[in-house]
Amino acid sequence: MRLAFVLGEIGSGLRRNVSMVVSVILVTFVSLTFVGAAGMLQLQINQMKGYWYDKVQVAIFLCSDGSTAAGCATGPVTPEQQDNLLTLLESPAVAQYVNDFQFESKEEAYKHFKEQFSNSPIVDSVTPDQLPSSFRINMKDPEKYQIISETFSSQPGVETVIDQRQLLERLFSAMNAASLVAVSIAGVMIICAILLIATTIRLSAFSRRRETGIMRLVGASKIVIQLPFILEGVIAAVIGAALASGTLWAVAHFFLGEYLSKQYPDTAFISPGQTLILAPALLILGGSLAGISSLLTLRRYLKV
Repeated sequence: MRLAFVLGEIGSGLRRNVSMVVSVILVTFVSLTFVGAAGMLQLQINQMKGYWYDKVQVAIFLCSDGSTAAGCATGPVTPEQQDNLLTLLESPAVAQYVNDFQFESKEEAYKHFKEQFSNSPIVDSVTPDQLPSSFRINMKDPEKYQIISETFSSQPGVETVIDQRQLLERLFSAMNAASLVAVSIAGVMIICAILLIATTIRLSAFSRRRETGIMRLVGASKIVIQLPFILEGVIAAVIGAALASGTLWAVAHFFLGEYLSKQYPDTAFISPGQTLILAPALLILGGSLAGISSLLTLRRYLKV
């Protein structure tokens, strides 16, 4: 009997405040979409780190014509200096950190340069002599990059030592900044959603003040009186959270999976299934915010 009564009151409240309920759904949808977008960015960052950190190389660039580094004071790298570097790479002190390495000549560097910038006019102004030869090292543990840098930076014939992971860190830092922006916007939108839910509950309770007054006179408990109002807000917020979860799945499936993965086949993107991990958190967050906001509104303002 009480369950039927509560469900009836919920249906009545939703019908009476359709526009406000729709507003709650939309605001919750937008705010939780931003929260989910921040979560997706973190998942993508972790995915890319796991994928790229195993592939990044440490590049030891050798001196060439025009090099101004301290190790290039005697001019371009000599065959003797190059042999010394190779011997050092193969020594036990360094080999324990190296998975494998290969030498890239100026001609090979120029070939790779042309492939990478095939659509750029800069290709026509670069010659093989302008590109340095290098040793490309795959580390057993990329975190040990500093050991290679300290060992080879001061060696004669070495212009510079570069860890490709440093370039990735800049990308990840930018993505983390985007996550913070998304979370900040989501925070503002969540505050708007809480205020809107509180207003909706107050209007709903005010429109049914006669019914609630009668319920108190006949001895209805606070829980029975408050529950329909609370569940109205929770239902609206959960619908918004479900829409946000569906939007995140659609973005992962159609944009990341169908478009970006084809444009950048060498990049590891998160799968639609991974975004579903965020769905329970969004549903719980939306329902909790709505429930707490509704309860506080009823107790502090309406004295129900």
